Amino acid sequence: MSQLARVYIVAGEMSGDLLGASLMRALKARHPQVQFRGIGGPGMLAEGIDSRFPLETLSVMGLVEVLRHLPELIRVRRTLRADALAWRPDVMIGIDAPDFNLGLERQLREAGLTTVHYVSPTVWAWRQGRVKGIARSVDAMLTFLPFEAAFYERHRLPVAFVGHPLADELPLVSDRGGARTELGLAQDDPVLAVLPGSRANEIRFLGATFLDAAERLCRERPALQVVIPAATPLRREELESLLADRPLLAERITLLDGRARQAMVASDAVLLASGTAALEAMLCHRAMLVAYRMAPMTHWLARRLVKTEWISLPNLIARETLVPELIQDAATPEAIVAHIGPMLDDAERRGALEARFAEMHAGLQRNASARAAEAIEALVAGRPLPAPRSSEAGETSEDATAGRTVPRGRVGREER
Repeated sequence: MSQLARVYIVAGEMSGDLLGASLMRALKARHPQVQFRGIGGPGMLAEGIDSRFPLETLSVMGLVEVLRHLPELIRVRRTLRADALAWRPDVMIGIDAPDFNLGLERQLREAGLTTVHYVSPTVWAWRQGRVKGIARSVDAMLTFLPFEAAFYERHRLPVAFVGHPLADELPLVSDRGGARTELGLAQDDPVLAVLPGSRANEIRFLGATFLDAAERLCRERPALQVVIPAATPLRREELESLLADRPLLAERITLLDGRARQAMVASDAVLLASGTAALEAMLCHRAMLVAYRMAPMTHWLARRLVKTEWISLPNLIARETLVPELIQDAATPEAIVAHIGPMLDDAERRGALEARFAEMHAGLQRNASARAAEAIEALVAGRPLPAPRSSEAGETSEDATAGRTVPRGRVGREER
């Protein structure tokens, strides 16, 4: 096995730092002498990266903020390009942060370095033409989810489906009883977890609707217990303000500071805003309803730009409607009650769905960091990527390219 000596890694935010730290550990297990350089946060620093800039340098959110910081971001990318080319790594890995990293990856690849992007942008959902630019930027894409791998296979871009780190983190058997005990909930009465979102706009558009639906469900089911995790202290204040006008619900709920995962494990059903929470609920093996509302203009644009049949990750992974989705005007208290009620009342239906989610969980539980390290090693050595077959990636494609040998970057260690 040829040894990796130098790896350049750029993470753009704390979630990328966690991924980067785990990937660095996996690479060090295979190549104990490997050195790391780029940008990382506390986790990656603890693993030994020589971070050229603080992680916060790239943690800029929002159009206005990005425009204001654009000159600095351009300077940072130019500096990283020069630094990487002078250091001559075996491979450069961009972790998420596609707006920054794909541009840097393209510059480095054009200069002869091997480049990898870890965490697929949502190119499969909207602006699919971006895949051409991605193909010019990277030698390989590492994806969390099987349908993402299938998308890149169809576009003949080398890809490895490595599994999802969250699936590795969560156990295949969840302890509902233990979670209820820890949250002070009755063991034999039904539990509904309500997650209206972590952003202010999500509470604004969904908070009252979710609470109205929960109150109706409580009136119909006197034994129902409702658990609502507040993502931040500010979200808790907003929820408490909404609950002030709902005395019945206020008496029946357990309002938590965080602990969303524990709330989901304790539940019989979950009502949540679309997003990563839906994947986490699936990995907790819980029946759920996904709803989402947004500003009317945003919804108008989304309907014209988004190309997917579903918005929730469980449905996208399964390629079928396992989870009801209520979007925009369809997300009413009446519609929510109509879907959640049968989930709470039908234990057999819940059990079948929980079993299906457990199977899907097992398919994503692949030791993602170790698989990512294996793929990176194979790419640099010029061996076939450990990419999935099309059937494993969730759909059939005549354009499947899994397992083909990918040429090494134009600058190898021996050429330094």
